[in-house]
Amino acid sequence: MKPLYLIKNVHGRTVDLLGNAIISGAYAVGTSLPPEPLLCEQLGVSRTVVREAVKSLVAKGLLITGPKLGTRVLPEDQWNWFDPDVISWQSQNGLTYDFLKDLQDLRRVVEPAAVRMAAERATQQDVTEIEAAFAGMKKAVEEGGDYVTFDLRFHQGLLRASHNRMLVQMSKALGALLRTSFEISTSLKDGPQSSLHLHREVLDAVVAQDPERAEQAILKLIDGARDDIQLVLGPRKRLPKITQPASQLKAA
Repeated sequence: MKPLYLIKNVHGRTVDLLGNAIISGAYAVGTSLPPEPLLCEQLGVSRTVVREAVKSLVAKGLLITGPKLGTRVLPEDQWNWFDPDVISWQSQNGLTYDFLKDLQDLRRVVEPAAVRMAAERATQQDVTEIEAAFAGMKKAVEEGGDYVTFDLRFHQGLLRASHNRMLVQMSKALGALLRTSFEISTSLKDGPQSSLHLHREVLDAVVAQDPERAEQAILKLIDGARDDIQLVLGPRKRLPKITQPASQLKAA
């Protein structure tokens, strides 16, 4: 009998292969997946692994199953866009303007409200964690390093500092979405350096417990990121592919 960790690895790889295939369009919306025996042969796995992988993809909104339906591919508006795997697969296959527009709209709705609350409710521990993230960003700009990871920690720290349980949960769900945006917006030459002072303005407003100033600062930061992304994309119809695996997106 295979060790449990090997079974889990086989399951993860199978979910990854099928999920990527669905999002890439290899299995068209509304069509059925190949019969189970054929999938087993193609993927080199057992029926149990295929069935469990299908269950995972149903939970992610990519598939629907039923006695008269079979196993069919759902349209993208049914996909769970807060799932790190879904974001990773879409990123690897090339994002779209509509995807990014939706993300920017979501940020403009969620983050200003969260930052207002953070300015009113942040504890000293919250501020310390956000300041540590900012320090990591600053060091990455000055000495080199993983700017995006610290950028993500900064924004997730702000959401947690709202002390609203729904927004705290959203900070986890938004992680993959935000990282995808940051990977693109900070790819401009001197992009991280030019946005560093905007992050400082947000942090200073939170420390000063000034909700209005904090809200305006985060809006300025979000809109600046939008402008940077537009510069990166230029006239292209699709965003650059981001090859970072879902495991790293989840760990951020």
